[in-house]
Amino acid sequence: GHAITPVEYDYSKQVGYELGLRGMHICTGCGPGAMKGPMKGATIGHAKQRHYQGRYLGISEPGIIAADPPNPIVNALVIMPDIEKRLEAFVRVGHGIIVFPGGVGTFEEILYLLGILLHPANADLPLPLVFTGPRESRDYFELIDRFLCATLGEQVRQRYRLIIGDPAQVARVMRKGMEEVYHFRHRTHDAYYFNWRLFIDSSFQRPFVPTHANMARLRLTPELAPHELAAELRCAFSGIVAANVKEAGILAVERHGPFEIHGDRRILRPLDELLRQLVAQRRMKLAAHYEPTYRLISH
Repeated sequence: GHAITPVEYDYSKQVGYELGLRGMHICTGCGPGAMKGPMKGATIGHAKQRHYQGRYLGISEPGIIAADPPNPIVNALVIMPDIEKRLEAFVRVGHGIIVFPGGVGTFEEILYLLGILLHPANADLPLPLVFTGPRESRDYFELIDRFLCATLGEQVRQRYRLIIGDPAQVARVMRKGMEEVYHFRHRTHDAYYFNWRLFIDSSFQRPFVPTHANMARLRLTPELAPHELAAELRCAFSGIVAANVKEAGILAVERHGPFEIHGDRRILRPLDELLRQLVAQRRMKLAAHYEPTYRLISH
């Protein structure tokens, strides 16, 4: 949510405005950047429709809330015990997911979500997922698409839709997708307020502690099922996030050097391309200069 340009921030506000016009509520990580923009835009959309009960839900966790206080638009705040429970809260509570441009933290969330949606138990479960940004972000989303297809397979495209430079279309797609979710839950007698039927494997629920030993043990191989590989890749990105911005990760890298990430070259090659592009686009860290906190070792 932090690693976005002013143009991308303004675009996220416009998407929020279109969502607000259609009566949709907003849930984000409650911080600045792409977490604030949709909420800010939705307040205007809600006001134009004389909708005065807008909900702007922020979900955080202790390691994040200590660094990022909630933005002033949040009117309901939930602090989960750890990052895994925070991510699960998003997919349990949300009726649709919109992904804006971001950095490695955004990729961690994308892989978490796709790992769940690609599980065979969730094959028929509707949950609209849209990747979107302004026209200036086209290269970024094409990079995401190439990486996901190269690592998780072409079938991953069935679980998301890419919309560039069209906030109104994003809102229309999300509105239609939410109606499908509503009818599915009505038909299956599931709750509207909580996605009980969504199966989440224990690998996505157990807290991942990004130590040097745990990072080196990750299994990054195409021999894994797509949802299993997504879980391993999610942990790799979680470790990079920790080494970039979290105190424990920063101290671990200072004491023992970069995290070593081992894996099959068929996975590490697209991963290396992705990380290099994130560094080049200054999406890896807020500081102007970024010193890699990881080392990729292919087999």
